[in-house]
Amino acid sequence: MIQIDILKKEFQRCGGILKTVELKDLGLSSRQIKRLLNEGIITKTKRGFYELTDYVIREEVIIARLFPREVIFLESALFHYDYTDRIPPAWQIAVDRYSKTTQYRIDYPLIEPYYLEPKFLDIGVDIIEIDGIEIKIYNRDRTICDVLRYEKKLEKEVFYNAIGRYIEDSKKNIRKLFEYAEIFNIKNKVQTRIGMWL
Repeated sequence: MIQIDILKKEFQRCGGILKTVELKDLGLSSRQIKRLLNEGIITKTKRGFYELTDYVIREEVIIARLFPREVIFLESALFHYDYTDRIPPAWQIAVDRYSKTTQYRIDYPLIEPYYLEPKFLDIGVDIIEIDGIEIKIYNRDRTICDVLRYEKKLEKEVFYNAIGRYIEDSKKNIRKLFEYAEIFNIKNKVQTRIGMWL
């Protein structure tokens, strides 16, 4: 049986979550994994994924480990960029519209998948690192395009706060904003909502 401190180090190196295959690569058999579960050392996060019971993992890290292709989206991205003070009730993530919906049914953390056309998924993706794990998030300019595209789904206060804070943000990239607006066919909306303030 693997030493617990070696196991803990491996969990920590991977942001607190390991897949079944990764546990097996460490030399653990299915029976040993079951024993660790029964002894309360590890907990099942979802099918094929485990976390250390006494290790606090950031929710973004759990999402990135469970769904490495998905992207932090809309209100969750707004919160990251400090464009809203409202903590979204669930993590909003952009997912391939052709992916299996059942995979997103998890108890924790709460997630709200938005099913997008595959051609739109990789536009404006940034990578941030938390606890050594790479997390995909849409950049500021793509996020503001999403705010304009999903205006009806957002509370008015969230919408106007996001636009106002983006306009004030020294890290915004207007060239990228208009580039994305062209792709999403919202150039006029960007012009009328934001253009006048730039």
